[in-house]
Amino acid sequence: MNRIFNAIRQSGFRRGPQRIVGGIAGGLAQSLHMNVWLVRLLILVASLLPVVGVGAYLIAWVLTPWQDNSIPLERSLGGPRLN
Repeated sequence: MNRIFNAIRQSGFRRGPQRIVGGIAGGLAQSLHMNVWLVRLLILVASLLPVVGVGAYLIAWVLTPWQDNSIPLERSLGGPRLN
């Protein structure tokens, strides 16, 4: 399981510093060099899709590292807390 979490960390994608809910839109906007409000709007529209939009956001939320490289799913499984 550590290999999976390490691979996620090595991807370079992080939750953005401009967070409102989970930081996913901020991270996407930062990595795609887009306006954060445009990405938030696109995520809002995608969340209107049954199951797919909300499910994809929840999966991204538990697997996307915070700025300190800690991953919520790894923390909930008792993994190391990185600082």
